[in-house]
Amino acid sequence: MVSEAFWLLRDFLDSGGWVLWTILGFTIVLWTLMVERLWYLWRIFPQRAAGLERHWLRRSDRSSVASRYVRQAWLSVARQRLERFMPLIRVLIALCPLLGLLGTVSGMIQVFDVLSVSGTGNPRAMAGGVSRATVPTMAGMVIAISGLFCLARLDAQSRLAMQRLSDRLRHE
Repeated sequence: MVSEAFWLLRDFLDSGGWVLWTILGFTIVLWTLMVERLWYLWRIFPQRAAGLERHWLRRSDRSSVASRYVRQAWLSVARQRLERFMPLIRVLIALCPLLGLLGTVSGMIQVFDVLSVSGTGNPRAMAGGVSRATVPTMAGMVIAISGLFCLARLDAQSRLAMQRLSDRLRHE
């Protein structure tokens, strides 16, 4: 059963040519980074935020200018850690449809090559090129759309987590 699924996946990837294999590599990197960011947001960041809150509440001085700068620095570091890899995730999401379009162009070049060699009399050879043209485009768009949904959730959750942390580290 597993080997059959493997061969079906391999046939699908081969139908899109090297571009679809490239999209697969980008997809693996993209979803690895997004899962890592979700893990950080749900498991690690709450612990770090609680630690910052404990340190803040232990401070005897929470109202001076110096303490405001300390708070601002802590929040800045927390935001940097929370937004780690987000620019790379955005770039990967933007590249997936572009790679799909590259697949379209390379597949259409294959169709034109078949047409130039055999004329219009070989529909089977043309179908291979059309498949190479459409499959990567579809794959790139599916990956980008699903990535955008996850990115929107990550952005919203990150903003909410930072707002909560900022509220917990109040000035007196």
